[in-house]
Amino acid sequence: MINEFDANALLGIISHLIFIAIAWWTLQAIQFEKLLKPNRVFQARILYVFLSVALGSAVSNFFLDYLFLSRQLPAIFQ
Repeated sequence: MINEFDANALLGIISHLIFIAIAWWTLQAIQFEKLLKPNRVFQARILYVFLSVALGSAVSNFFLDYLFLSRQLPAIFQ
């Protein structure tokens, strides 16, 4: 049986992973090769990973905050 705390933790992990994957996919549209030094493939890949994690985590945190705050909204009207 999953309680509310476990469900929120699972939702948070899944949300972060999904938004990081979406950020990775969208960053593929940008041509970073023009901004980076030649023959720096490994460093460019690390940059993609860091940018994906930062952007995906920020969007996921916004989504989760909005979701959890909207769940608490009915308590205002009681």
